[in-house]
Amino acid sequence: MNFSADIKKLPRHFLPADFVVTDWNTLEPYFKDLLDRSIGSYADLEKWLLDMSELEAVVSEDACWRQIKMTCDTENKSLEEAFVFFVTALQPQIQLYGDKLNRKLVESPYIDQLDQQKYFTYLRGVRKNIELFREKNISLQSELSVLQQQYAVISGKMTVEVNGQEYTLQQAAKLLESPDRALRETVYRKVNDRRIQDKEALNDLYSKLIEKRHQVANNAGFYNYRDYKFKELGRFDYTKEDCYQFHEAVKQHVLPLVNAIYKRKKEKLGLDTFRPWDLEAQPAGIKPLTPFKTGDELLAKSIQCFEAIRPFFADCLRKMNEMKRFDLDSRKGKAPGGYNCPLAETGAPFIFMNAAGQMSDVTTMVHEGGHAVHSFLAHPLELSSFKEYPMEIAEVASMAMELFSMDAWEVFFDNKEDLQRAKEHQLERVITIFPWIATIDKFQHWVYEHPNHTEQERATRWMEILNEFSSDVIDFSGLDDYRTYSWQRQLHLFEVPLYYIEYGIAQLGAIGLWMQFRQNKEAALDNYMQSLSLGGTKTLPELYKAAGLEFNFSPERIKILMKFVQEEMKAIER
Repeated sequence: MNFSADIKKLPRHFLPADFVVTDWNTLEPYFKDLLDRSIGSYADLEKWLLDMSELEAVVSEDACWRQIKMTCDTENKSLEEAFVFFVTALQPQIQLYGDKLNRKLVESPYIDQLDQQKYFTYLRGVRKNIELFREKNISLQSELSVLQQQYAVISGKMTVEVNGQEYTLQQAAKLLESPDRALRETVYRKVNDRRIQDKEALNDLYSKLIEKRHQVANNAGFYNYRDYKFKELGRFDYTKEDCYQFHEAVKQHVLPLVNAIYKRKKEKLGLDTFRPWDLEAQPAGIKPLTPFKTGDELLAKSIQCFEAIRPFFADCLRKMNEMKRFDLDSRKGKAPGGYNCPLAETGAPFIFMNAAGQMSDVTTMVHEGGHAVHSFLAHPLELSSFKEYPMEIAEVASMAMELFSMDAWEVFFDNKEDLQRAKEHQLERVITIFPWIATIDKFQHWVYEHPNHTEQERATRWMEILNEFSSDVIDFSGLDDYRTYSWQRQLHLFEVPLYYIEYGIAQLGAIGLWMQFRQNKEAALDNYMQSLSLGGTKTLPELYKAAGLEFNFSPERIKILMKFVQEEMKAIER
């Protein structure tokens, strides 16, 4: 396999080289050209597809930059206005033309001459979009895009004061690793008190989102938004029943392992009761892991780490740094979370995160680095639409990179003990994340199956589901006020609805790749890169097969993979 990280901006053949998206009047002629153009041969169809792909790439990249800039500075009103302008003034017009262009494509007499293997998933997606499109949903989807961003605006303002110093919530989380239990409890309560200051605003925002999403689904002929979203997300290869089976498998095969992890932590800390503020703590005398101090140091060490696994991975990060594609440090006014944003025309993506010097930041960085590698590998594909891969493989790219990278974490830690603790932390997280994934996913199924629920009913059902997947080792007594609103910290509920089960499915795929890596490192990395280079040109089971995996998240498979992670944890401890 010969891949290069020397990514090049796609040459323009349809739009002028200096064209910049400003308003609809200057953008519409290109959409009109595609719509009115005569397609009199197979060669004409190929050229038309390439021109449409070029226009999609330019528009997509412009939209992405507007969102990136806004999340980097949620207090800058002009950046917010630029984003809102796109989703209210441009996106509705683009969607109208998009549907007409989709219909023009499927009605072309030359469509059957396209390579049906190469174009299968693309054409399947086009037909799905035609089926879902409703003109009356355009304004609703525009309103939803604006509303969803309010979560970042509300959350970006959240800070707490500890010992006279102001911290973002991400920065304050580092203090939860302190050996000082009283400090940990203080920080835990301050962070949660700060969150519930905005509980009504976030509750109200979520209610509005649910109402509008339900209307979108009804307009498209669906009984509920869950069923509509499954179709929109292109979940052709699994059903809601498979998700329910996943929830049960987590309770059966994962929760006992989570309980064992927390029981051991409790014993290590010498505690009679194990409270939520003890989860990240270390015994007295053991300092919290400090793998880096600044975002620049995190990036430099991540490049070193990737170099040791496969130099191509490091080259991707170097190229991004050269193109100024990172915003890593946590600060006030910055949206929460982390993401890798592919940029369709220039190719090198953008990584955004809120680093505060914690071990979890290393995990986030290599996770987003895995997404970035995926962007690089898929960029050479000839159509923008070929690069739109399913999230269930996208998250394999990121989560497998977390596990591969552990082989080179020496760059972050000076001594063996810290390295061992870091690896233990990572593998514990691989297991402990599953109950939260099941909780969020099951909650979303209920929310959209019962769109007319009251806020009280929502709180009650959330607590029932949360308790179903909570460890019985943790003592939550007296914390119900915090726990009732703990769903509000999950940005996916607000910004990317019903996108969360993917993390669970992909974690299983990532563990499967790591099993391969343990047996034959180079073969596993070859499988990984081969699969990611296919972008979205194959079905999900085919993409997994290219990675040497089976698309399978049955209880039996989960049991096998959990056993493997357990064995790896024991090997680290020895």
